[in-house]
Amino acid sequence: MPRVSNIECFHRNEQLTIPVITVTAVENLPAPIGERYAGMAEYLEELGELLSDTPYVAYHNMDMQHFDVKIGSPVSKRLPEKRDVRPGSLPEGSIVPCIYRGPYRDMAPVYTEMASRIEEEGLTSAGTVREHYYNRPEYPESKLLTMNVMPVP
Repeated sequence: MPRVSNIECFHRNEQLTIPVITVTAVENLPAPIGERYAGMAEYLEELGELLSDTPYVAYHNMDMQHFDVKIGSPVSKRLPEKRDVRPGSLPEGSIVPCIYRGPYRDMAPVYTEMASRIEEEGLTSAGTVREHYYNRPEYPESKLLTMNVMPVP
């Protein structure tokens, strides 16, 4: 089981984003993520804009048949709405991040360890969990980098 060696709480300012919300069965999840990221990239290219940070997926529930996810990309300024891309933001607040390297399918123990360590520090997880992706799924699974983020009060 992965060991989370360091739990540190950080305050993060609000971060502007261009999110798209979708509901899907968990086994179908890779397709909508890829489609939404492609649509966001096309949208940014049309505007001549760039991402300001790594793309992310926020998980709003754990209903595996109706998985409610927000797929987004951080941007440096508020951008206009177009089709299913709407301006949004990641809220200001305290977070506990953890960098994970490896296959996405093996990430569950990292969340368990993070939650345990957060509790040991006298904190509680509160809000929507996010994953920020530092490379594309085409990379070798052993080299995939993901920042898991748990908000705390």
